[in-house]
Amino acid sequence: MKFTSTIKVTGMKFSKGTMDNGQAFDSTKVFVETELDASKDTAMGTACAEYGLGKADEYQKYKHLAGAFPFMAIAEMEIVTNGKTQKTVIHSLKPVDATRTAAAAGTKHVPG
Repeated sequence: MKFTSTIKVTGMKFSKGTMDNGQAFDSTKVFVETELDASKDTAMGTACAEYGLGKADEYQKYKHLAGAFPFMAIAEMEIVTNGKTQKTVIHSLKPVDATRTAAAAGTKHVPG
């Protein structure tokens, strides 16, 4: 199931290399502010959840935003399953400008 969502990106990291057993790994992880499940009245607020965003080279596309974290972005996402468990992956991120970011966060943008 594919969908688009406005998200708050709090961090990113990439990993690339080869394990001792010879298996290669290559990924970018995105950390996103996500609402905690308050349905049982045992949690409130937000936490950061980790989502996959393709291979390590994806990280380089956003490296210029290092001083802008956290930032708001439009994410193309998809829920996928192996038949037993499901996960959400991010296919692409499009950072939104500061004016739109402030509006999405429910704050007023004050030019500095």
